[in-house]
Amino acid sequence: MPPKAAILIALPALSAASLQAEDHYNRHNFSFAIGAARPRGDLGSFLNDSPGISAGYGYRFQRYFQADAGLDVLFGAANVRDFLRTGIGDLLIRDREFLVPLGGRAIMPLLRGRVLLSGGGGGVYMRYSELLRQPSQYFRVDCSVCTSRGGWGYYALLGTSFALDRYQHFRLGALGKFYRGHTNGDPIGAVPGLRTKDHWINLFGEFGFSF
Repeated sequence: MPPKAAILIALPALSAASLQAEDHYNRHNFSFAIGAARPRGDLGSFLNDSPGISAGYGYRFQRYFQADAGLDVLFGAANVRDFLRTGIGDLLIRDREFLVPLGGRAIMPLLRGRVLLSGGGGGVYMRYSELLRQPSQYFRVDCSVCTSRGGWGYYALLGTSFALDRYQHFRLGALGKFYRGHTNGDPIGAVPGLRTKDHWINLFGEFGFSF
């Protein structure tokens, strides 16, 4: 076969292989993040900045789009430090804030997917609860004085991540979320037992695993 003919035959195959490599992406994406949250809106007068963690799962059903579900847990924003007297001693009551986002994002892959820029949003369920520190995982005490409040809202996010390996299974990145909604129910800490307009700004450093 003449050299020129061999080259003409090989070029389409090489182009198809290159295009297939460009189109490759991992569909299942798990993430764990650590950061901090700042309350705003009506909460700004009652709650404090607090540390938090976040876990999430994303299904990337198309190269540029992903469906998301997650959980953000904030520690002690209401600064609750009470005790429940029991027959086995005083047990600590502290507060936790739970944000459960469900939505999606658009993804812009750069450098053949090694760098991902993303933005999106969706709905969120918000719940703030007082929790009793249990004496044992085998023995639990009911907290009759613990209070909680909850409500619904929406969120927006911006994120970026960088692949750590050739096959893009491991990633490091940064993620910012803005939550807005309303909660009502019992008072927690300084938060009154009224309907409040709640805003949160959450910033996290993120580690991800994809396949």
